[in-house]
Amino acid sequence: MKIVVLDGYTENPGDLSWGGFEALGELTVYNRTKAEEIAGRIGDAEIVITNKTPISSATMEKCPNIRYIGVLATGYNVVDTEAARKRDIAVSNIPTYGTDAVGQFAIALLLEICHHIGHHSMEVRRGRWENNPDWCFWDYPLIELAGKTMGVIGFGRIGRTTARIAQSMGMKVLAYDEYRNPDFEKEGCRYAELSELLAESDVIALHCPLFPSTEGMINKETIAKMKDGVIILNNSRGALIKEQDLAEALASGKVYAAGLDVVSTEPIKEDNPLLSAPNCFITPHISWAPRESRKRLMDIAVHNLKAFLEGEPVNIVNK
Repeated sequence: MKIVVLDGYTENPGDLSWGGFEALGELTVYNRTKAEEIAGRIGDAEIVITNKTPISSATMEKCPNIRYIGVLATGYNVVDTEAARKRDIAVSNIPTYGTDAVGQFAIALLLEICHHIGHHSMEVRRGRWENNPDWCFWDYPLIELAGKTMGVIGFGRIGRTTARIAQSMGMKVLAYDEYRNPDFEKEGCRYAELSELLAESDVIALHCPLFPSTEGMINKETIAKMKDGVIILNNSRGALIKEQDLAEALASGKVYAAGLDVVSTEPIKEDNPLLSAPNCFITPHISWAPRESRKRLMDIAVHNLKAFLEGEPVNIVNK
């Protein structure tokens, strides 16, 4: 049985092993695959593993041996799942692997905004401290989080993880989710309507999926309902935010700062308005990427394929 990995580099740049897949078949790993190379590289393989390389209906037509497509991510919109279902091709994803890493990263964005650690470290290396007339200096307001309110939009596993870390720093937590679990309120969080969360939160963290109902949910209208000087965090999906609206709010000071690990089009385009917005911290979609998280992802991906081969498939998204 032939197994092809189309874009293995981001999942495994060399610090993990493909041994789990090698034990299940004849494995070929490509670091990256261009659009025109996809069908040729799949060839007569039965198993296709992809992260962001798209698998279209046309590709499936050209590669009739495909029986299984494993996506090395939670999101699986890179695969035409309906076309796969019609061809009896199973498509699996990795539903949970980076909960702790992504929650941790949301707080890392927040702490960088509060203290500008990277900036001040660089200034020390440039000699400003040794040549400073006072015994310390700071270039931005430094923010203490204890007593402030974090609003978490999307209170699933990652949202709850971010909330627990925020609570450990003395923050109060408001949560908004379409599906409420009363047990979570026993942890000291309180569910609120979206309008209340927007109005009362000092920090707003986005941890919700991208649906038609959530696309562009952070926009001129919702920002207007927020506190002056609010901080917005997003390491969920870039399209949750209307980027021009956020850029304008940052420029006016309505939004004090934004910490973003995702943008609407990735990699980011040079004309993205957030690149020139003040106090906007942007990282290249790396919340998920600690080695521990990627190792977990790899283990689950191997388990998904093994379960499929044993006739008891799991994490199938196109039943």
